[in-house]
Amino acid sequence: MNQSVRRIIPNSFTFGNLLCGFASVIASNQGDYTIAVALIAVAAIADALDGLMARLTHSTSKMGVELDSLADVVSFGFAPAFLIFHSEFQKFGIWGLLVSAAFLFGGAFRLARFNSELVGFSKDYFKGLPIPTGALALASFVYLRQTDEFVRSLPELFTIGLTLLLALLMVSRIKYDTLPVFTKEGIKLKPYLFSFLALSAVIAIITVGRAVFYIFLIFILFGIFRALFSLLRKAEGHSVT
Repeated sequence: MNQSVRRIIPNSFTFGNLLCGFASVIASNQGDYTIAVALIAVAAIADALDGLMARLTHSTSKMGVELDSLADVVSFGFAPAFLIFHSEFQKFGIWGLLVSAAFLFGGAFRLARFNSELVGFSKDYFKGLPIPTGALALASFVYLRQTDEFVRSLPELFTIGLTLLLALLMVSRIKYDTLPVFTKEGIKLKPYLFSFLALSAVIAIITVGRAVFYIFLIFILFGIFRALFSLLRKAEGHSVT
């Protein structure tokens, strides 16, 4: 198969990702927040598939990486930032705009840093929270704000703190594991992460998506606690020497 033809396959998923992000913004603007959240989730699936298709067709390229990042900044940066602004922060005026924009800025910076530091096309971990993870965490929280009484009762300060925390984590250097490759070798390399993902998928289906935010919260907090534990161990090592 011709190289240019092979590139059409992963690029079609990238454009599908971009289309879902654009449609999500339109849905948010119309007040259809559940649809907007669902479209961000579909964009994330398309984003995962474009990388998989690129590897399967041996069509990974620098241009594909750049195109993927441009799609991601729309679907996982602008779309969730607009969603949280329109659903939660619009009433705060300029301050609501700035808090929402902080998420967009963090995501854009995260993507730019990732591209500038990328060597090859495979990686063992991410530096900073991946932007799709931040987007899905924020979007799933908005979904619960519409459907869950407990989350709806949380103060707006919690929503502000969550949005800013996700923005900061994206620009941080905290390590987050990459998804395991779904092969015997990939599963053996990261058995605990694979088990967590498999269990999470089952729980998400059983709860009809209501547990998705809590699953992402566990993943995010694990990265923070692991980084703190690593810092403590280094501090203890320096004190001993």
